[in-house]
Amino acid sequence: MYRNLFAGLFLMLGTALFGAGGAQVLDHKMQDIKGKDVNLADYKGDVLMIVNVASKCGLTPQYNQLVDIHQKYKDKGFRILGFPANNFGKQEPGTNEEIATFCVKEFNVDFDMFSKISVKGDDQAPLYGELTSKEDNGEFGGEIRWNFTKFLVGKDGRVIARFGPRTKPDAPDVVAAIEKALAD
Repeated sequence: MYRNLFAGLFLMLGTALFGAGGAQVLDHKMQDIKGKDVNLADYKGDVLMIVNVASKCGLTPQYNQLVDIHQKYKDKGFRILGFPANNFGKQEPGTNEEIATFCVKEFNVDFDMFSKISVKGDDQAPLYGELTSKEDNGEFGGEIRWNFTKFLVGKDGRVIARFGPRTKPDAPDVVAAIEKALAD
């Protein structure tokens, strides 16, 4: 009887402290921009920034800061995962091949880019369903409202911060969160 009581209390406490979502972000398999399957569990132990990107958006120059912070922290276990999405103003109309070419040619993108997905609506990719779930991610959940929304994911796969589209990837609060996550 006591064993079940303690197990139940431990489960409730763990859920309260860490959220019900746990490491579910890492439970997803996605396709990279070249169509190769990628198991996000391969990123366990890295700090991730997951960002929905677009080539024809007023915020597209944020690719510059994304490349810069990736360069600065990649050797310390920081990875950026870019997910092109055409959900806002049709600002990512290209094919995966066109997007990949644009990213390298215009911004020298060297971080991991994935196949174009939907980040909201009826065809929302399950990964973004997970990221935006209030049940799984509490204060970090909520609908994606525009391109370049950034989720910071800790080494264990839990979402630990969310930054809006207009917050630049190299803003002081973003950098502080990255450095704290890398130190944990």
